[in-house]
Amino acid sequence: MPMNDKVRVYDLARELGLSNKELLVLLEKEGYQVKSHSSNLEAEVANMIRDLIISEREKKKQKATAAATPTAPPAKTEAAAETKAKPAVKPMAAAPTMPAPKISTDLKELHLKSPVTVRDLADGLGIKPNELIFRLMSMNVFAAINQALDEEMVSKVCDMYGVKFVRIRRDKQQARETQKEEDGGTRQAHLVPRPPVVVFMGHVDHGKTTIQDYIRKTKVAQGEAGGITQAIGASVAQVGKQTITFLDTPGHEAFTAMRARGANATDIAVLVVAADDGIMPQTIEAIHHAQAAKVPIIVAMNKMDLPGANPDKVHRGLQANGILPEDYGGEVAVVPVSGKTGQGINDLLDRILLEAEMLELKADPGAPFEGLVIEAQMETGMGPTASIIVKNGTLRIGDYLLCGQCYGKVKALIDSQGRRVAKALPSTPVKIMGLSGVPEAGDKIVVCENEREAREQAEAVAAEARQATEVPDRLASLDNLFAQLEQKEKPTLKLIIKTDVRGSLEAIQDSIAKIKSERVSVNVIHGGVGEVTENDIILAAASQAVILGFHVRAMPGVNKVAKQKGVEIRLYSIIYDLLAEVENAMRGQLAPEIQEKYLGKAEIIQIFENSKVGKICGCRVNDGVIRVNAKAKVYRNKEMIYNGQIQSLKHFKDDVREVKSGLECGIRLDNFEDFEEHDQIEVFEAVQVAAQL
Repeated sequence: MPMNDKVRVYDLARELGLSNKELLVLLEKEGYQVKSHSSNLEAEVANMIRDLIISEREKKKQKATAAATPTAPPAKTEAAAETKAKPAVKPMAAAPTMPAPKISTDLKELHLKSPVTVRDLADGLGIKPNELIFRLMSMNVFAAINQALDEEMVSKVCDMYGVKFVRIRRDKQQARETQKEEDGGTRQAHLVPRPPVVVFMGHVDHGKTTIQDYIRKTKVAQGEAGGITQAIGASVAQVGKQTITFLDTPGHEAFTAMRARGANATDIAVLVVAADDGIMPQTIEAIHHAQAAKVPIIVAMNKMDLPGANPDKVHRGLQANGILPEDYGGEVAVVPVSGKTGQGINDLLDRILLEAEMLELKADPGAPFEGLVIEAQMETGMGPTASIIVKNGTLRIGDYLLCGQCYGKVKALIDSQGRRVAKALPSTPVKIMGLSGVPEAGDKIVVCENEREAREQAEAVAAEARQATEVPDRLASLDNLFAQLEQKEKPTLKLIIKTDVRGSLEAIQDSIAKIKSERVSVNVIHGGVGEVTENDIILAAASQAVILGFHVRAMPGVNKVAKQKGVEIRLYSIIYDLLAEVENAMRGQLAPEIQEKYLGKAEIIQIFENSKVGKICGCRVNDGVIRVNAKAKVYRNKEMIYNGQIQSLKHFKDDVREVKSGLECGIRLDNFEDFEEHDQIEVFEAVQVAAQL
């Protein structure tokens, strides 16, 4: 394996019994900048950190031993002192120690509200949080920046800095306000870690099912019903004292279909790549779908037991498609596995738990229940059932639920082992019985007070859905994308490109990349060879992208699906036409610039009163031309006193459209009569100019 003289941050943290974050803080304190837990450390840096941690722990141990040892007799003390005065052996170098804390002479007492976090204490003492974290480590206390410290530890630290800690007690009003803030959303104080939810993606026949079957066989206890794991659409693996929830989706199609409906059910995507085949078209699609969903990717390099396994081919293919493996200096883990023999499966599970630790996945079991539908069907003898993932809160038998256009009361909950359970906690997959109908994958589920409330809300959702099918929303259009993106600081045109051959795809992508602009960006979220498929429509709907096809056609029925989902498909046979429309579309996302085109100037030489229309200015046109409905600005002593429009124009008694320089005319301005003789009227027209990239 490359770079075998280096050590991963997460491996060193595990070796030293630290969390990844604690080690990252220590490295930063020592002046070593690392990107993440996946970064490599030079061997000498790792050894330095080992020596530092060991010496600090040894120092702590010696202090504890010295405190527990009885005081020596005077005679022995004198002898020891005499021996110390004449050392026979050169003493060893002292272990590195923390510098003495800087004691403030002004601060006598530190008043803080309980609970006191590391950040609160550092701010109160006027020191950097990293310094305090390192100080605590020297005291054999490993705490993150937002971790609460007990009062005894806070007092000890304050004593080291010559400060007395005084705890501020919250009164009842403060407690009520705090509770009110907590009840407004997910209560931070009640958040607890939850298991990660993982989806397997990749090319067909690369072994997604084989890997999951091996995990089930070794990590999932057999339930009462043999096929229940597949039926519920998810399984739960036990890895030591932790659990991982796996979604048994058919692939990235279902994964993206859920995301298209605003329901991202997964935390981590495992990209399965066969070591003998390497990167295939569906692998590339899966990469783009996972990246669009913004979930961390772990690559499972499967079929390592085959003679034709070629890891280098997989690494090069990943790198060519925007995935930089750790062994190539990137951040994405590539774990060699075999779903057939079980090689590397434990390493894959450990890496999933490591990524989950860095994501800090949490939920509040005491919050109102929220969930997402994975699968739903009508089952004989059971009626409508829905397999769901609990996102937050706790689901219990007897709860009244609203699920898209369906509602009902939970009659039974069945876990991934086929057992009936009374409740389900966050990240737990369960099957629900008792709904009024079959919901759709990705439907959100919430708890209601009673059945009446759930039914009324379900009927309202159904009514909205009927209206939506009559007039589908246009998610993205080349003609008018700016209207949807005008709120963003820098709008982005998202594209999916399908071509007949690979060479055309690369040429189009390269040409689009050369269209530079500081005001608008273009992002090709997926490019592929072949006809436009329904899966392309799903990805476009989820990402609000436009599909461009070059020398390809849309498969039968795809256009209908595109219209239903509001996705625009444009097909081309000339590459220059395609590029020109992309550039025009990018301009279309920018607001057109309004410029004033000068027309002419007139001077008011006389004012006329008209009983029907009011005051009219008699003017002499000194320059250019004056036109009806043109914009007009009136200046007096070079200061503008009016900015409006010419309502009517007369030459003698005739209404005219325009009057040229050298002639006299009557001008009536829109909603303005406070003009005087010798005022100047400047006339112009507003012209929209296409914004420049």
